[in-house]
Amino acid sequence: MKKNLLEKASIFLLKKGFTVKSLTRSCFDILARNKERILLIKVLEDANSISHEFAEEMHKISACITATPMIISEKASDMLQDNVVYTRFDICTLNLDTFMNCINNKLPLIKRTQAGLTASLLGDKLKEKREQLGYSLNYLSKSIGVTSRMVSKYENEDSEVTINKAMKIYDIFGQEVFNQVDIFSKIENMHFTTKTEFSKKYIKLGFNATDANKVPFDIIAKKEDELILTEIGDKTNPQMQSLSELLDADNLVIFKKKKPKDMPAVTRKEFLEFEQSNQLIKFLKEF
Repeated sequence: MKKNLLEKASIFLLKKGFTVKSLTRSCFDILARNKERILLIKVLEDANSISHEFAEEMHKISACITATPMIISEKASDMLQDNVVYTRFDICTLNLDTFMNCINNKLPLIKRTQAGLTASLLGDKLKEKREQLGYSLNYLSKSIGVTSRMVSKYENEDSEVTINKAMKIYDIFGQEVFNQVDIFSKIENMHFTTKTEFSKKYIKLGFNATDANKVPFDIIAKKEDELILTEIGDKTNPQMQSLSELLDADNLVIFKKKKPKDMPAVTRKEFLEFEQSNQLIKFLKEF
């Protein structure tokens, strides 16, 4: 099932104008980009199988590259419903049909929360539509099955309502009074991990940087528009080149004994001797 989902999602994205990179042995399976929109996608047979470690890595990488992490799956124990957004470790989780609708700009109105299936009302729009149609608070409260005070609360603030109430409101006003679930929101604030001397050096040079696991590189560092993917060791990952090209990133290898060919590389000593970020950036650009 996973292979089938992976192929369908990749082909669909290609048809929609995305450049797609599939990865193996990584915390995400697809990196897709269309202009400024970057998606980091994990495809799973069962969404519940994702580990906290994988989810945390997806969050970190997404924050560094200004991407949207998401999970595509057909079930999470039970089958995922169409046009409903679920979450796993704060990552939007949806089935393939819902994902395709979102790419086609048909964002869902319903999400799964601890309260069950809910929808978010746009208070101002609800009041505007009610008054436009000439409905009283009392009429609407009886139609929905809540008090007039509750309807007034709905209109004065954006509220979450259960799916049963949402369906009644939808039948009266349509989708205009609901807030769409933006699955493409980007992660901006994230606590990064800097345990190695190399990631700590990046921080000293003024980069935002984090050590990375379950991905083809060991460190990701960013300063303004400069993005650097760094590998540590003598064996480079063959997925690195196409990955960096897709992200408009520079590659760097900090090698131990064997210097790789056709890629910027320095020894541990050389890397730690950089005193300013522009020295490192210049070295990468001149390669």
